[in-house]
Amino acid sequence: MEKRATFSNLWLAAAFIAPQMLLIFVFFYWPSGEALYWAVTLEPPFGGGNQWVGLQNFMTVFEDPKYWNSVRVSLTFAFSATVLSLAIAALLALFVDRRLPGHQVYKFTFFLPYALAAPAVGLAFRFIFSPDAGFVSVINQAFPGLWNPALNGYDAFTLIVLAQSWKMVGYNFIFFLAALQSIPRTISEAGAMDGASVLRRMWDIQLPLITPTLFFLIVINITDSFVDSFGIVDITTSGGPARATELMVYKIYTDGFQGKDYSLAAAQSIVLMVLVIALTFIQFRFVERRVHYR
Repeated sequence: MEKRATFSNLWLAAAFIAPQMLLIFVFFYWPSGEALYWAVTLEPPFGGGNQWVGLQNFMTVFEDPKYWNSVRVSLTFAFSATVLSLAIAALLALFVDRRLPGHQVYKFTFFLPYALAAPAVGLAFRFIFSPDAGFVSVINQAFPGLWNPALNGYDAFTLIVLAQSWKMVGYNFIFFLAALQSIPRTISEAGAMDGASVLRRMWDIQLPLITPTLFFLIVINITDSFVDSFGIVDITTSGGPARATELMVYKIYTDGFQGKDYSLAAAQSIVLMVLVIALTFIQFRFVERRVHYR
């Protein structure tokens, strides 16, 4: 029989819950409420009285072609980074699950990138993929101008996708490995006895059995691509060149902290929050149908 913790004193239960509820209120509900209030008012950049404007800030946002460019770039970035990160992590987890020599070392090595903060990842990739000093400089010497994120928007976008994917590979790897190791060995061995190759067993046997984990990681990766990519973009490209890497979260920063338009930035943050919620709902509504729970 399942055992549950019970409290005869409600004040004791409230004391345990209070710190967590306080953190949620201070770091989520309070900022969200302030952002919603600022989004429907006109906030002076240097303080003073505010003015009620209703939905005017949202109308300004939606009429700005630069904002729609940031939406397009963000959606492309989230999809590209998620697919690349999940594919690499699944492949690494498959190799480690086969218990190749040194697999214990691989576990630590593969997970290490996730322990790094996004700005640190961005700084590392900025130097590694520098067209003048990084290892890419050797290629540029043979083919001048082949790689230059400072001038080429496609190169800059590729750079932030690689950085975001590398950052999330370790997180995805741990979950994929745990899911693969939860599958009984007898199932994979039966497929091997039938003559199925490693990739065939993964596609027809292992992948359908780990779809709950895959679905969870898709939701987490897409959400992270929208809300935790600021550090990478700010350090590597600063949204350039020509707004090729200006994600929605970075445009909020530029309009709010550089342009001092707090009301417009607040409206954009509300739109971003609604978009993330909508994408999560769509994933649970449609993608989860293909998930096979054991």
